[in-house]
Amino acid sequence: MRNPEAKPGFSEQHPLLFGIMLIIVAVALFTGAMAYFRALGGGKSTRNLTGDKMGLCKIEGAITDAREVTDFLRELREDDSVKGVVLRIDSPGGAVAPSQELYQAVKALAKVKPVVVSMGTAAASGGYYAAAPATLIVANSGTITGSIGVRAEYVNLQGLMDKLGLKSDLMASGKFKAAGSPTTPLTPEQRAYLMALIMDLHQQFVADVAEGRKMPLDAVEKLADGRAFTGRQAQALGLVDKLGGLETASATLRDMVKLSDKAGVIEGPEKKLPLLPRLLGATLSALAQVLSEAPQHASGAGANMILEFRQ
Repeated sequence: MRNPEAKPGFSEQHPLLFGIMLIIVAVALFTGAMAYFRALGGGKSTRNLTGDKMGLCKIEGAITDAREVTDFLRELREDDSVKGVVLRIDSPGGAVAPSQELYQAVKALAKVKPVVVSMGTAAASGGYYAAAPATLIVANSGTITGSIGVRAEYVNLQGLMDKLGLKSDLMASGKFKAAGSPTTPLTPEQRAYLMALIMDLHQQFVADVAEGRKMPLDAVEKLADGRAFTGRQAQALGLVDKLGGLETASATLRDMVKLSDKAGVIEGPEKKLPLLPRLLGATLSALAQVLSEAPQHASGAGANMILEFRQ
């Protein structure tokens, strides 16, 4: 029997809100459980299939960390049952070093077995960098690609700080150590120093594309002013070999290595999300993925600058 002097609980005071909360919790737990068991089941990858097969490697979103993709490409390179690889790229580019790591991994793989790139919505800047050393590049006519170049973003907050009455004292061990600080403008010397960094990275990009595509260096230099191209334009300029989608790229690879349509496919890399987001459902998983792909700032010179191969 209820004590008449006892205060009603939350569920009694707000029955509608309490019911909605129960529904949300139930849906989250159910979705998380389904995601967890799908992860245990291994998804679409067919690693246990016997016989000859092809690989399907995906590069998606901003390129901030190449480790998962490069590890998977090495697995495909060392697996003798994998006769060739389709590299599906849907990326606007990203950080410099990871883009170069992808280039090296694709280059090493293409020396051992055919690699056919399939470009999705975009394979620009760092996304094109990764594609350049492949055996063959296939793009949709409307794919946005190219954008060969390096950009740097520099934020200067001095005007805002002056309005707020804030001042900053910046100490550094050398005149270039603080270049790119958001609280002080660039000196002419610092600007020249950072521009030299950008141009050196740009020259590396151009040279690697020329090597990967087997194009004259001066021909690539003429295209490397940051312009993006459609897939059709890129084909006419020699940056793309063939027009078509993922199905065209897969069929082309199968013809190259004499694989039947029934041959198995090893797809990856598998996304390695923590257990908690998997249990709590797709919403938290997506949030964790966004956070894990946030751009990382470097310390030291240019700490306020993001150097990128990005559209």
